[in-house]
Amino acid sequence: MKVLVLGAGVVGVTSAWYLARAGHQVTVIDRQAAAGMETSFANGGQISVSHAEPWANPHTPLRALAWMLREDSPLLFRPRWDVALLNWSLRFLGECTPRRTRDNIRQIVTLALYSRRQLQALRAETALAYDHLERGILHVYTASGEFAAATKAAAVMRHFGCDRRTIAVDECIAIEPALAGAKELLVGGDYTAEDESGDAHRFTQSLATLCAARGVVFRYGVTIDKLATSDGRVSGLLAGGELHQADAYVAALGSYTPLLLRPVAVRLPIYPAKGYSATVPLAADSVAPTVSLIDNGHKIVFSRLGQRLRIAGTAEFNGYDTELNAVRCGALMNRANELFPALQPAGEPQFWCGLRPATPSNVPLIGRSAFPNLFINSGHGTLGWTMACGSAAALADIVSGRAPEPDFKFL
Repeated sequence: MKVLVLGAGVVGVTSAWYLARAGHQVTVIDRQAAAGMETSFANGGQISVSHAEPWANPHTPLRALAWMLREDSPLLFRPRWDVALLNWSLRFLGECTPRRTRDNIRQIVTLALYSRRQLQALRAETALAYDHLERGILHVYTASGEFAAATKAAAVMRHFGCDRRTIAVDECIAIEPALAGAKELLVGGDYTAEDESGDAHRFTQSLATLCAARGVVFRYGVTIDKLATSDGRVSGLLAGGELHQADAYVAALGSYTPLLLRPVAVRLPIYPAKGYSATVPLAADSVAPTVSLIDNGHKIVFSRLGQRLRIAGTAEFNGYDTELNAVRCGALMNRANELFPALQPAGEPQFWCGLRPATPSNVPLIGRSAFPNLFINSGHGTLGWTMACGSAAALADIVSGRAPEPDFKFL
């Protein structure tokens, strides 16, 4: 079958890999000059099954109201007349009940565990190198209320198969000695030894090279305009002034997926959540973590990528704006200096921001659309890198007419 994949981020490229491995003839189209140049470019770098608690949970609504008054808040909704954001926000509130939160955690954990296994198998098969570390992920807490709530969430995740273990401050520092300088700030932590970290951008570009060697065609620098439909099917894609036709189409455009599909009456509850990152060069004597960390209260992650430290996080709901905000960039470095006072960078941080495709539930949208030959692989929010391989493997099964393995609510 001839398959056209729209988007060459980590989700689009992994989709191409698994589709090609299933025997399909695959072409990937992307507006950038290379793979992984937008949301996959400088994300938090975590394969974090343990980060499965969605933003939509019973604790969030009151916190979000307080955070609206802070420019540097972890979660920032900018007041604006935006019907898409209003509709998304109402659905988000509906996902904040205990029952919905538990079901969403179940789906996220199930898919993320499957995806981590797929990534490990892919790495064993291809020997891909992308600054990956298999040292687990450590959540740390600096407020007792946050720690208590997280302990309950960790218990739910353990029930669904993610071994997220609650630990005391001394064990946090034993796992990651670089936290010793912030011991007085910490109240506890959670540790998931099986989680990983790595450079999503490097992975995506390396896998794209392997895809090309397997016969996948990449059309870079091509702007996608619109889908053409006829007789209840997608009949073609207008892109770069040409009509591209295939037997099946996979929309993996991240936050831009709903913009492409809305004109053909496929409406997806995906809204862009702008995230920030700082990439800090490290010297040989820098006191930086080697275990990937999540500062739960500030919604910031820290991942070691060779001689770089990636600091990433926060979510800003402000439409498709991609301008850097100096206050929010500064918040990343301020928190890094609080947790790692002896960091001693080797140079200035490189700041970046990208648009995460967020659904109200944080559960991605994967599967067949109302058009039988149009498939969706989008809406992964902060967990696109975590879920990429599993989402792509499952989608390849669906396109090929097979039942996917994970117990997940596919479209």
